[in-house]
Amino acid sequence: MIIKIISGILILFSAFMGVRQGLKGWNIRPGDTGPFVHIQQELQFSERTLKVFAALTMLSGVLLLAPQTFLFANILNICLFLFLIIRWLMIGDTKAALSEVPFLLIPVVLIFLKHPFAMK
Repeated sequence: MIIKIISGILILFSAFMGVRQGLKGWNIRPGDTGPFVHIQQELQFSERTLKVFAALTMLSGVLLLAPQTFLFANILNICLFLFLIIRWLMIGDTKAALSEVPFLLIPVVLIFLKHPFAMK
């Protein structure tokens, strides 16, 4: 029972953060400022790359909620975090790359814990 509660909390957290970060990336306009925009500029994302990344992030957040798409959403999240880590390493910011590792582990833990409403 406790594992299902922990899994549910992690799913809600991941879904909320995925949709939130995706919306932030989707709504960036040329000339915007702020820490999120600064990070995107550091990563050297083109506008198209940022929109695709934001859409995939929102998609993975929404797909996490359904047991049928749970595994796919977690694999997509892992790929997105690996993409970010690789981009940080390409520009030489090891500290930022390492800061993504705990977020990379959340989908791995979720796969291990399974969806709380999945049929056995």
